[in-house]
Amino acid sequence: MTVAKADLTGWVIDALKSNGGEASILYVARHIWEHHEKDLAGHDLFYSWQYDMRWAATELRKKGLMVPADDDRRGKWTLK
Repeated sequence: MTVAKADLTGWVIDALKSNGGEASILYVARHIWEHHEKDLAGHDLFYSWQYDMRWAATELRKKGLMVPADDDRRGKWTLK
């Protein structure tokens, strides 16, 4: 499977939904790795996916799908 940076937005949503709509950044990273390790392996995204995961969260906040960082506890991500 070919993956792109934009795929991370869906992966972040999936991770948050799997934990009741909110989770620590560590939980999200672990969930993505456990479910998409094979997708990331052998792809350039392997080297940047944790950075890109944070980019995806920013994009989701811009779209109004996640609680703004200033309104959430530090280190926690929450779906609206």
